[in-house]
Amino acid sequence: MPGHLIRRLHQLSTSVFTQRVREAGFDLTPVQFIALDALQQNPGIDQARLAEAIAKDRATVGAVTDRLVQKKLVKRVVSPRDKRARELTLTGAGRATLDALMPVVTELQAEILPGLTPEEYAQFIALAAKAARAAGPGDAG
Repeated sequence: MPGHLIRRLHQLSTSVFTQRVREAGFDLTPVQFIALDALQQNPGIDQARLAEAIAKDRATVGAVTDRLVQKKLVKRVVSPRDKRARELTLTGAGRATLDALMPVVTELQAEILPGLTPEEYAQFIALAAKAARAAGPGDAG
């Protein structure tokens, strides 16, 4: 069943990510990493836009942001345009962490899909991306 296979690959992906990132000397979850990456691509976005960018609900992104602020990787300020919104930017430490981890994360990609040839890997990525696009934005989990 696809659901079981997707869940199993998610477990493998999370496990490999966590192990490799810890081995590199960092304490970061996959969601925290993707949030940092999204903030590098979109500096100054608010938490609601970050939630959309990483396909997570606002409550989850609020908790993730709290942890990243505690770790001094992200700065959160009240938006001058909308006092209810919080704008997010990477700190110097956040940029340095992301720069240090990008090669680690790039390298571990093959580990999360073991046993595939390069052609099969590319095909899997294309099909998974197609299915994700068809499902639309949001986080079902």
